Amino acid sequence: MRIAIVGAGSLGTIVGAYLADGGLDVELIDAYQEHVDALNQTGAKVTGTTEFQAKVKAITPDQKSGQYDLVLLLTKQLYNDSILQELIPFLNEDSMVCSLQNGIPEEKVASIVGEKRVIAGSVEFGATFIEPGVSSLTTEYTQFKQYAFQIGELNGEFTERIQGVKSVLDLVGGTHISDNLVGTKWSKLLINNAFSGLSAALNGEYGDIIDHEAGIVSAAHIADETIKVARANGVTLVKMNGFDIASLELNSKEDIPERVKTLRYVMEPSRLLKASMLQDLEKNRKTEIDYINGVVSSRAEGTGIATPYNDLVVKLVKSAEETQTVPDFDTNIKAFEELLSVQK
Repeated sequence: MRIAIVGAGSLGTIVGAYLADGGLDVELIDAYQEHVDALNQTGAKVTGTTEFQAKVKAITPDQKSGQYDLVLLLTKQLYNDSILQELIPFLNEDSMVCSLQNGIPEEKVASIVGEKRVIAGSVEFGATFIEPGVSSLTTEYTQFKQYAFQIGELNGEFTERIQGVKSVLDLVGGTHISDNLVGTKWSKLLINNAFSGLSAALNGEYGDIIDHEAGIVSAAHIADETIKVARANGVTLVKMNGFDIASLELNSKEDIPERVKTLRYVMEPSRLLKASMLQDLEKNRKTEIDYINGVVSSRAEGTGIATPYNDLVVKLVKSAEETQTVPDFDTNIKAFEELLSVQK
């Protein structure tokens, strides 16, 4: 099996290191020339909760050749159109494209490479890019080896090929097959919408949202909108670490205090996190907001479901992108306070 890791950044470097060490024919593909050079010269180095180094083969996108049997897609969704169009000549009839991206990219990926090629995937570990050739594993190593990926066929079937992909990814870390991977990705999207989206829109860590009344109540509304839109699109949300995500739905305004209490408890261990989208804004880069909160806004069309809180997050983040500024917490939280007051 010939494997390509498209987007060999923080996560892809770690995945590539373990697959190469496992003796597989794998190419790490990335546009960052210095990173590609370092990977080829000194190998892929993993630091953090473990120390590991492996010799790998890395190339830039223009150096692709032949055909790949399995593509692990780890780029940002911003670039899917161009990346996937360029990838098509390097796929055969039975090639598999495993979407390991944030958000819900599967429908878009399938529209370009063909639905039968697509396998849904979810990364369950964290990593930070340190420098060219080096990535830090931020998840505890034992947990990483037990639970690194979820994968699944779009129709939920347990097939021979999904078992084959599992055997590949098991060389990296614990890989689990789901019969509702789309539901898993929507559940993760909900957390990203409520906290990563607000982190970027307000310029704060998750803890800043947890501690601010308007922030945490807005998070509860964002979660509620996501649940309702998911259901309207035929999606059944799955539990995350034993927690029933769907239980965050608001059936009436009287539910808000209890949902706020639950969110504060569930998210407390993550209070120091800062959204990668906020880090993008700090670097004057475009964010994936259209593929995070924007998914709820777009998928709500035609359902009759209003999504004012997700819409406001998208509006504020896009404004920061356009002006190449970082949001001001005190200024932008007022927009959410106004929205809350209108809806009372």
